[in-house]
Amino acid sequence: MLLDIRIRFGRAIRRIREEQRITQEEAAERCGLHRTYYSGIERGVRNVSLVNIERIAKGLKTGLPRLFERV
Repeated sequence: MLLDIRIRFGRAIRRIREEQRITQEEAAERCGLHRTYYSGIERGVRNVSLVNIERIAKGLKTGLPRLFERV
């Protein structure tokens, strides 16, 4: 059974962040998001908006397709 899209997306951005060797706090700052909100996205408990998905892509210096190819 497939995991919820929120969990899969959170895991995808966590892998990208870890590849860059940055903390959640640093990633959140780069994305212009509060650290607890960003943490919730990685844990799959937030239903993130398209606007914030774009902010995450820019903050992690990656493209939108790369974020979703890992989902």
